[in-house]
Amino acid sequence: MPLKKWIFILPILLGFLSGCTFLEPLVYRIDISQGNFVEQEAVDKLKFGMTYDQVRFVLGTPMLVEKGLPNTWYYIYHFTKGHNDTVQKNLIVTFSDEKTLMTLSGDFNQSESFYSAIN
Repeated sequence: MPLKKWIFILPILLGFLSGCTFLEPLVYRIDISQGNFVEQEAVDKLKFGMTYDQVRFVLGTPMLVEKGLPNTWYYIYHFTKGHNDTVQKNLIVTFSDEKTLMTLSGDFNQSESFYSAIN
């Protein structure tokens, strides 16, 4: 009789384990960091009227510059820590036709001194 129990229990047990959903929290996952890591401190250094080179010096090279909109730069940061939810932060920098900084938008706030003179 004990052998008959194992004939039914073993396939069911193997079915649960083969799906790996039961064991997934036990499996190690690396942290995945992609894109431009931007901090609020760096955004606070940006000033209205800065040139392309000055913004690139402060924030680094943008993740995306659209071919049809070269005056709009996208800084995108995507981070997944192990089994946790993904965090994404965006910063969109817009320049004028004279290639000077006009606006900032996205997940970061402009500093109060954004419109003050560049030193």
